[in-house]
Amino acid sequence: MVRNLITAAGMLALFTLVTGLAYPLAVTGAAQAVFPHQANGSLLERDGRVVGSEQLAQGFTGQGYFHPRPSDVNHDGAASGGANLGPLDEGLLEDFAVRAEEYRAVNGLAEDHQVPVDAVTASASGLDPHISVANARLQADRVAEARGVPHEDVEALIGEHTAPRAAGVLGEPGVNVLNLNLALDEAAP
Repeated sequence: MVRNLITAAGMLALFTLVTGLAYPLAVTGAAQAVFPHQANGSLLERDGRVVGSEQLAQGFTGQGYFHPRPSDVNHDGAASGGANLGPLDEGLLEDFAVRAEEYRAVNGLAEDHQVPVDAVTASASGLDPHISVANARLQADRVAEARGVPHEDVEALIGEHTAPRAAGVLGEPGVNVLNLNLALDEAAP
C-alpha cells in the first residue's frame, strides 16, 4: 500500500510538472515566437499609450464614431457573456425592437428601414470587435456628417478596414470597429 501511495505521489508530481508547467511554457513560447502581436493581446497603441485590443469591442457612442454591436456586458472584457435567452423569449424580442428603433433614430433612417441583424443582436461574448459591412455603411452618413468629411472618404475607410472571409470561405466579411475609428481619428480628427 505504501508503495502504491509513493507511485501515485510521484505520478502526481510528474503530471503536475508536465501539464502545469512544461506544456503551458511551451505553448506560450511557441505563441510568442509565431504570433507575438496576438499572444500579447493584439493591443493597439497611440502616442505611447494602449487604446484597446483589436480582439475586443469597445463601447463607442459618439456621433462621429462607428458604433459596435450591442453588448449584454457593456463591452467589459472581465464580464464576457451573453444573455442566454432563447430566440422566442419575449424580453429578447422586445430588446431587438428597441435596439432597431434606436439604431434607426441614431442613423437617421426611416421607421421601416431594414436594420442589419448585427445592429440589434449582441455577440455570444458581448465583445465581438467586428460589425457587418452593411452595418458600417448604414452608419457612414452619420459619421461623415459629424466629422464634416465627404461620405466617399468614410466609405473608402470602410473598404480599407473590411476583413475578408476567413480562409476565403468561412463567415462573412467584417469591419473592425476599433481599427476603423482609429483610422477616422487620424484622417479626420
